[in-house]
Amino acid sequence: MKYVIVSGGVVSGLGKGITISSLGRLLQGCGLKVTAIKIDPYLNVDAGTMSPFEHGEVFVLKDGGEGDLDLGNYERFLNIELTQDHNITTGKVYREVIARERRGDYLGKTVQVVPHITNEIQDWIERVATIPVDSSGEQADVCLIEVGGTVGDIESMVFLEALRQFQIRVG
Repeated sequence: MKYVIVSGGVVSGLGKGITISSLGRLLQGCGLKVTAIKIDPYLNVDAGTMSPFEHGEVFVLKDGGEGDLDLGNYERFLNIELTQDHNITTGKVYREVIARERRGDYLGKTVQVVPHITNEIQDWIERVATIPVDSSGEQADVCLIEVGGTVGDIESMVFLEALRQFQIRVG
């Protein structure tokens, strides 16, 4: 599996989603299978309860997940079918880590942003990247990842750190 990551500059809404979709279409034209993941660094679990005036419209996925409209853009451009797990939010990541802590999965260790949150983000990406998203039922060759927002947002920092570590993990 190869990974391509697109992150923003200092202004949000300048076409990262269109860039991912267009790049994915070009890769498909070369015979590669693609999947896509959208990272939204807000604390909400999903976009379902967010104001459309603040965040934009919500796209409802086939499995009922409510995500960023970019997910719908990926589905239409790339002729793929994504799941709610293809939208990673800070709320989802923290919810999973806290659930593991409550079950005792960390064996009494102090749960920290690094390594527990960053590892969860990396594990999530690797797990979701292998989910078949087209009618072939085969795993994708390339996973396109969009980091929403801007690189200056403090909310994005944990994802950017996880992705920095991820390049070492996957080579």
